[in-house]
Amino acid sequence: MTISYNGLWKLLIDKNLQRKDLEQELKLSPSTIAKMGRGEAVSMSVLIKICNYLDCDFGDVVNLIKEREKDNG
Repeated sequence: MTISYNGLWKLLIDKNLQRKDLEQELKLSPSTIAKMGRGEAVSMSVLIKICNYLDCDFGDVVNLIKEREKDNG
């Protein structure tokens, strides 16, 4: 399975925010933001911080893509 943070990036655009804003406001490390940019796993505590800040749910931020779907899609 692959992790997709496309929902997060879309939310940031909708709220006129940038990745740097998440870093600064939530005190996230640049490496955490870079991991999300590469579709790598981050801790639940990071996802909770993001969801609280953006007033959303996990499903709005992160999505799991099955390899089959990725190959077909």
